Amino acid sequence: MTAAEFIAKWSDATLRERQGSQEHFLDLCRLLEQPTPAADDPHGDRYCFERGATKAGGGDGWADVWRRGCFGWEYKGPHKDLNAAFRQLSIYASALENPPYLVVSDMVRIVIHTNWTNTVSQVIELSLEDLREPAKLALLRQVFEGSDKLKPGISPQDLTAKVAARFGDLGRRLQDRGHDPREVAHFLNQLVFCMFAEDARLLPEGLFTRVVRATEKRPDLAADQLSDLFTRMHRGGFFGADVIRWFNGGLFDGAAVLPLESTDLKLIGDTAAEHDWSEIDPAVFGTLFEEALKATRKRAALGAHYTDRAKILKIVEPVVIWPLSAEWDAALAEIKAHAAAMTAADDERRAILEAAGAEMKVDPAAARAGESGRRKKVAAIVRRKSIAFGAAQARLEGYLGSLAAYRVLDPACGSGNFLYVALQALKDLELKAIVDAERAAGIPQQTPRVGLDNVRGIEIEPYAAELARVTLWIGDLQWMKRNGFTGWSEPILSNLAQIENRDALLNEDGTEAAWPEADAIIGNPPFLGDKKMIADIGEDYVATLRKTYLKRVPGGADFVTYWIEKAWRAVDGNFDRRAGLVTTNSVRNGASRKVLDPIASADAIWDAWSDEDWVLDGAAVRVSMVAFGSGFIERRLQGTPVRRINSDLTSGSVDLTKRAVLKENENTAFVGVILNGDFEVPGDLARRWLRSPANVNGRPNSDVLRPTLNGDDFNGDRPDKWVIDFGTSRTEAEAAQYELPFAAIESVVKPYRQRLNSTGGFALRADNERIHWWRHARPRPAMRQALSGLGHYIATPMVSSYRTFGFLSESILPDQKLIAFSKADMTFFGILESVHHRVWTLRTCSWIGAGNDVTYAVSSTYQTFAFPEGLTPNIPASNYAADPRARAIAEAASELNRLRELWLNPPQLVRVEPEVAPGYPDRVVPIGDEAARVLKTRTLTDLYSERRTWLDLAHRQVDEAVAAAYGWSADLSDDEILERLLRLNQERSSS
Repeated sequence: MTAAEFIAKWSDATLRERQGSQEHFLDLCRLLEQPTPAADDPHGDRYCFERGATKAGGGDGWADVWRRGCFGWEYKGPHKDLNAAFRQLSIYASALENPPYLVVSDMVRIVIHTNWTNTVSQVIELSLEDLREPAKLALLRQVFEGSDKLKPGISPQDLTAKVAARFGDLGRRLQDRGHDPREVAHFLNQLVFCMFAEDARLLPEGLFTRVVRATEKRPDLAADQLSDLFTRMHRGGFFGADVIRWFNGGLFDGAAVLPLESTDLKLIGDTAAEHDWSEIDPAVFGTLFEEALKATRKRAALGAHYTDRAKILKIVEPVVIWPLSAEWDAALAEIKAHAAAMTAADDERRAILEAAGAEMKVDPAAARAGESGRRKKVAAIVRRKSIAFGAAQARLEGYLGSLAAYRVLDPACGSGNFLYVALQALKDLELKAIVDAERAAGIPQQTPRVGLDNVRGIEIEPYAAELARVTLWIGDLQWMKRNGFTGWSEPILSNLAQIENRDALLNEDGTEAAWPEADAIIGNPPFLGDKKMIADIGEDYVATLRKTYLKRVPGGADFVTYWIEKAWRAVDGNFDRRAGLVTTNSVRNGASRKVLDPIASADAIWDAWSDEDWVLDGAAVRVSMVAFGSGFIERRLQGTPVRRINSDLTSGSVDLTKRAVLKENENTAFVGVILNGDFEVPGDLARRWLRSPANVNGRPNSDVLRPTLNGDDFNGDRPDKWVIDFGTSRTEAEAAQYELPFAAIESVVKPYRQRLNSTGGFALRADNERIHWWRHARPRPAMRQALSGLGHYIATPMVSSYRTFGFLSESILPDQKLIAFSKADMTFFGILESVHHRVWTLRTCSWIGAGNDVTYAVSSTYQTFAFPEGLTPNIPASNYAADPRARAIAEAASELNRLRELWLNPPQLVRVEPEVAPGYPDRVVPIGDEAARVLKTRTLTDLYSERRTWLDLAHRQVDEAVAAAYGWSADLSDDEILERLLRLNQERSSS
């Protein structure tokens, strides 16, 4: 078939959709010299008409024609709504295996929508006359073959990166010229929205770009021209000969247009012209103005940055999408039942009429005599069908009405990313319901009602609140355009006053702030740990906050827990209300976990991710995600169904949140000293001071110099570090008599400790640190007393990827990142190194960094761990020295320690030499440069990251000895160990 023949045949065809669609497609196959479905795939597994049809005769398929990996194709009758056809294809694209092309046609037009994942979509429309052109035929042939030649070359994320980089530079230039960061950010918002509006055909075609290009050589006119355009967009009216729609919404509110230079205008014009900005990812805005936000935000870590949609869906899916989808599944089942009744009525009516026709042929008189009865039966059937249709419509209306009334709140919305994803999900659900109902029961499609009124937000930063509004405006307009609902009503931009610019926790008078009513609460509140709250948001604010929420949020809890507590109050006892929040990783432990305790006690935690990577201010962090309330579809932890989720975001019967501190473990583990100042000195300097003559008080500098290690040093190469240490009680006069060490810190630590802040007050709040500036901020007198006289003590890093314990000389002063134990016997060491203590640690710790670093807490981990009976920390080692259990553990632990030390410091690579002054341990030093290089690679971190066989075997001996001490089997699972340890903990804590 030639193009002319095809055009002649179909230019004035009057066949209805069902009559003509297959014939039209077969003619296209002939025109393009492509195989037909039957010829290419007789079984219809990969190429067929009526893909997904569920009844004989078709009509229920996902697509009229489908070819795997190529296209889904939907027909409508002449001059019908092709947007409706595209909406159906879009809804069922996943069922069609997401072909690269979605095509709709009314037999005189063919509209091609590209459908590659993570690309900017393109729309290509071909008329019958276009098919005369060989190039257009070649294009259509590529669709038939699934060619990727039409694949757009840029993704929404690529657009995001490009506009962020370019407009970030522009924003910085404007700020460098002295413009206020908020004014800059508002102006950039206006420019980006204009680029979007131009390509979305909300502005006359090319208007914004033309204005920018026209003033590029006359930058002095740019501000006036843009100001005039923005004024027209605010009110509507003429801009030259062009009619401008009424946008409103507050974005074009009369704020002064900033002056631009030629280079600025060229950048804007080039950026506007290069791509279709109607396809921009609205989440771009968080990245786009991150620098501006940093300059203006009142709180750190607002979360106003680009967040991966897949991460947001981990909250939005269980809280919003899945429950509402399940409601639609139930509603659709009812609608299908009504549709079946309609079909049965049609069949019954048809049977009556067919029987009457047959009777008329055999006995006309009898047939006429029964006409009245038949009419009554048919009328009754029509009424039944009408009732069934009305019931189907009512069921659809009930669901659509509930969606239109559904409200989603983000009470720390930042740039609006969570609300944007939730709004898109609600609109997709509504469209699916509309299309499903049309297919199932013939209910005509209607205009969507879900829109911006479905979302609510609270944001403390004024610009971020505006940013959220712009994100939502563009997202809503994009969705309508993408799905063919382009009968824009004015004003184009609604007011969006429901995105409130205020504090979500406190009113100005210090009382608790109220949240608007919502069916779902979602978001990622500020990532701010308890210890940073005062520094980041102010002492007065924190004091008021803690007073206002005194009985509901414990002291020491992270900032995010206030949002958790308020969200729980909003959903608790309200059927079918849910909340889902991204929280700090530490919410699983300590004071922060206490806000989850009542939620877990109510068995209301339904979905959680206990340890997920996240990006905050460009840095990788770890977070927990938790969803709670009622009406969830299933309970899941880490994406896996579970029966229960505990408040520490674990599952199962072993609920370690019930553990208690054991008195027998108290006062035997200590956090090392906190310096808060430059007290550390290198080893060579410390040794020069140790060799110096006695001071004026007759005492040597060894009184106030000690080697030191932190957590990284302990597991690393243990550098030669020393610390100036004036103890816990020396006066300034006494310290000053150690001249060299005192002078070293007097010039550095004293001005640091006594510095003033911007208001003229002391920057350091603690009086003791300012007044006694020569002492460590936390000198730990109790620890010093407990370690005194031991000779050696056991230590472990507070934070580490690998939990290791080891012995340190009493002369080594542990840094705050080391935990020191006032025990030095091998039995105690072996129990700490056992699998029993390790699994307890991993389940009671908190995780930081990239997710592999475990924080060992004295109170929640060590003091709750149940040691074997008779071997508890409060018992002196001498008391159990003869205990066979203790001796077995000590022997295995001694062998583990011996092997490790030989690996860390091979005798052939090191020599031992005495320290330059008495009272310090001998130094272990490499015998040469090559030995030093090798020793750099021999650290506890290196050893445990590779887990050599001999190390595993040595640990196994320790594990077996410790298991025997408990009286347990050596092959218990981790959960069995935890269950037994918890039982011991509860028995001892209650006795």
